[in-house]
Amino acid sequence: MRAFCALCRAVRCHLAWSLALLLFCVSVVGAQSVPSAAVDAAAPADDPTAPDYVNRLTRADFDRLARLTRQGRGLDVPAVMFVIDRADGRVYYANSRRFRFHSDFARATYLTLDAGDVFLRHNYTNERRRFLLGTVTFQPRLERFTYEFWEGDLLTPSLLAEAHQRLTATGFAPLTFKANARRHEEIAAQLPDLPWVRAETTLPETTFLALNPGRAVGVLRLVEQLPPAQPFEREDIVIFKETPLSTTPLRGILVTQPGAPLSHLNLLAKGWGIPNAYVKDADVRFRSLVNRWVTLVVTDDGITLEPAEQITESERERELSRELRLPRADLRWRALTDLHRQRARDVVRFGAKSANLGEVAQARLPGIIVPRGFTIPFAHYKAFADRHGIEARVLALLNDEQFHHDPQTRQVELAKLRDFIVAAPFDRALRRAVLAKVHREYRGRGLFARSSTNAEDLPDFSGAGLYTTVPNIIGDEALITAIKTVWASIWNFEAFEAREAARIDHLAVYPAVLIQEGINADSAGVLVTTNPFDRRDAEGIYINAKRGLGLRVVEGRRIPEQIIYRPQSDAALVLTRADDETILTFDVKGGVREVAGVPDQPVLTADLIRRLGQAALAIERLFGGRKQDIEWLTYRGQLYIVQSRPFIDRNWPAGAVR
Repeated sequence: MRAFCALCRAVRCHLAWSLALLLFCVSVVGAQSVPSAAVDAAAPADDPTAPDYVNRLTRADFDRLARLTRQGRGLDVPAVMFVIDRADGRVYYANSRRFRFHSDFARATYLTLDAGDVFLRHNYTNERRRFLLGTVTFQPRLERFTYEFWEGDLLTPSLLAEAHQRLTATGFAPLTFKANARRHEEIAAQLPDLPWVRAETTLPETTFLALNPGRAVGVLRLVEQLPPAQPFEREDIVIFKETPLSTTPLRGILVTQPGAPLSHLNLLAKGWGIPNAYVKDADVRFRSLVNRWVTLVVTDDGITLEPAEQITESERERELSRELRLPRADLRWRALTDLHRQRARDVVRFGAKSANLGEVAQARLPGIIVPRGFTIPFAHYKAFADRHGIEARVLALLNDEQFHHDPQTRQVELAKLRDFIVAAPFDRALRRAVLAKVHREYRGRGLFARSSTNAEDLPDFSGAGLYTTVPNIIGDEALITAIKTVWASIWNFEAFEAREAARIDHLAVYPAVLIQEGINADSAGVLVTTNPFDRRDAEGIYINAKRGLGLRVVEGRRIPEQIIYRPQSDAALVLTRADDETILTFDVKGGVREVAGVPDQPVLTADLIRRLGQAALAIERLFGGRKQDIEWLTYRGQLYIVQSRPFIDRNWPAGAVR
């Protein structure tokens, strides 16, 4: 009964969260009128002379009984609910201006006395149900009529075929099935004679999406191509015509290309609490304001960008007067430590990325594997830095006036510091220990070297994408260079600027290096155990995915396949398809290479979506119910977890739990 209560809640809140999803990106799934009504537009009033229902639908009947439902920003479509009574084969086309829900109509016409959980259980999850409940809608983009079911409806091929036959026999126009869930797509594909479309094909292009609502005052800059000609100042609000992998701290971000909400750029914006939005043609619309002080306001409904007064020096001084933050580090622990021996409390030795992944590895959660690995703790970077005088070099930079005031100088000097670190001699004893372990336990395997610092995954600072990962390392020298490259990445320009804005003491930052077995993924992606588009939807899980290695998912330069999954009803809304024509895979010589992809085909199956949802909730429980940002991949059907971090969004309560 508890499961069906959850299903009932899912159905009743569907109205609230579906509209938020519709704001998402290039094409999204429309709000459904099954089992709850879609968001009503300015529908005509009920005609009191119209019947409660008709058993055969004419075009005149459709126009008289339909209400307008909002299927996307600015797109209102007429829709009529239907009830197919399988007991006698009759079809009821309900007056959808008069009755808001299928259950209301069914009880009012004495087809059933069931209500609430009982009605849901009998008619959405039971293969032997009496009623088939859906909606007939006119799709302006396709210029045809479609019929559809709630995405949580556990349809079968036989039920769908029966519905198509009944509706075709009693309707006035050819009908096409609109699949609102991955399960529905898979079922439709089993019926070769059934005309059907994916839900996203029915919607027009969306020109706006609020990725992170907020307000900011700053100088508007326009970046026509990457890399930018000059480094950014911290008061800049930037319009990007190309989406960068990362950036230094800004006052606000506008992108002109749709992308993934869980890209590193968007996660950084959420962590910084700055306004961030996709606005098509923002470079054209706001060009007259470039290089001027502006006020940017991003809400779920749109943006305003207008001239503003310059921020005063006293306001800047107040911002810079905040006390420096000193992240903790245990510099005594020197043992190379396997992942499965690490716990979350070991964050002070190995950093949050490694320690949290160790927590997942040791839990041995059903259905998932954490790739084998071990971590070089903070203490070894500290010894390396002491041996080569890195702290003195950093102090000299921090005390240099030009370095302090000129971002271009910072960019150049930090690049020199990284080059110095990569070129510096590596400790012989550590080299022997690392290579001996790799030869003994990872012979013949490509490896990843991942950063795991004490300056990421902090309560209001994610650090996502700031540090460097080296993929598919082959060979001893390549591995040693990769370790130093990861160490050096704490001095990446974007990382330095982000810590500066967050008032994190640079000299208290230490990198560990997670050496991990590489998995040449068939598919990969990111998920969060919440719906990032609607905070009221506490039960939704957002999943994005691409074929091949997951590097491009977090880069955010391409649209991944995107899903909102609701475990309680086992319903999955398909938001977008992956748009890559090429994928990344391992190169036999080391590193990665591009190969041809398989465009226009689903990445995720219904079974994989379900497994991802189950794994996500298990990991969330492991971390006390706190929302998680999880990186995953699959290889030959096996699900692997390669990262789990707290989902940081300043628009959500700190430490919010499910």
